[in-house]
Amino acid sequence: MSRPRLGAEVFELPVSEIRMGYRSAVYFSRAKQILEAERQGTVATVQLFQRADSVLCGIDEALAVLRVGAGGWTDRAKAGEVFDEYLSARLEARALRLTDPDSARAARLRLVDLEDQLDDLWQPGWDRLEVTALYDGDGIGPWETVAHVTGPYHLFAHLESVYLGVLARRTKVATNTAEVVAAARGKPLLFFADRFDHFATQGGDGYAARIAGARGVCTDAMAAWWGDHGLGTMPHGLIAAFGGETVSAVEAFARHVPDVDLVALTDFNNDCVADSVACARRFGAGLWGVRLDTAATMVDRSIVPAMMGDFNPTGVNVALVRLVRDALDREGFGHVRIIVSGGFDAARIAEFEAAGAPVDAYAVGSSLLRGSRDFTADVVTVDGKPMAKEGRRFRPNQRLEAVTSR
Repeated sequence: MSRPRLGAEVFELPVSEIRMGYRSAVYFSRAKQILEAERQGTVATVQLFQRADSVLCGIDEALAVLRVGAGGWTDRAKAGEVFDEYLSARLEARALRLTDPDSARAARLRLVDLEDQLDDLWQPGWDRLEVTALYDGDGIGPWETVAHVTGPYHLFAHLESVYLGVLARRTKVATNTAEVVAAARGKPLLFFADRFDHFATQGGDGYAARIAGARGVCTDAMAAWWGDHGLGTMPHGLIAAFGGETVSAVEAFARHVPDVDLVALTDFNNDCVADSVACARRFGAGLWGVRLDTAATMVDRSIVPAMMGDFNPTGVNVALVRLVRDALDREGFGHVRIIVSGGFDAARIAEFEAAGAPVDAYAVGSSLLRGSRDFTADVVTVDGKPMAKEGRRFRPNQRLEAVTSR
């Protein structure tokens, strides 16, 4: 049964750049140019796959690339001239925004006019393609076909770099997140990967994490694709601004951000037990939770010296979490949840769970962006007949579903 897909408008695609091949390897754009000149009637089937057990993500975004990018220019030379002018005007508008805001407004209007000119020169080709695909969130195996695209090859040959890159990035994040979610055994996973990569990746990364089971993300941009907002409370810098007084910083947060669950960050003074209890005493039932984020090079004061000797005492560890839990429970604060962060990955979370650590949620960052899930696109049929490079062949997949115009 067909499932909803995200529409192309969600992704804020640089449409003119995609159509011009500006974001593609040059040889794909040159292939399109040659095909337009000599092989416009050639109908090809392109097959998309990767080589590992994964959680698929990026399909809807890749389809959006095809939706807006398949087609051709009615006047390639003219389009090239307008596009070059568009790039120059965009750079000028950015510079003027910083130095001359009044002139920048006129420059931005000029950009809109140039984009309209490019749209007028574009002949869409999406309706001439036949596309079948899996869905974001589907589990996939090595070499499993995730999509077939069939149509006049000159209409979409230039898009390969873009849609493969989308699939590789989103599937990597989704697969990494799914592994961490599984390790957490149903406890909430928070996607806190904002500072570990370029900000432009946040929208798709947050979506990929959510597809794979993350309960929350930390920036509004990460949550934008499904119409939500980021979550979180305070950085260490806020506590520093209040002279290292954790309770004072949490009081200020409660005054100015009263409509979110109150979570105190309690490792600033390297005494998670004392600061967690102090915050619980101050806020009582109003304290939703505490977050432990001790650096991997530090040993919390509550561990030194009695507990040293039979485990690695640095950073956030199982013993520290138990000390905080026991201290809160002794004073009647059993409702206060414990969130842990700082260098967590699937293996480390599995160790915490196996040890029965009293963790209520895991905030995970850089480990969710590591590794690779590279995709490949092959022409496997031409004009209905098998035609692929040695070692590749058409691989049907009964799970593929026809893609509507949406």
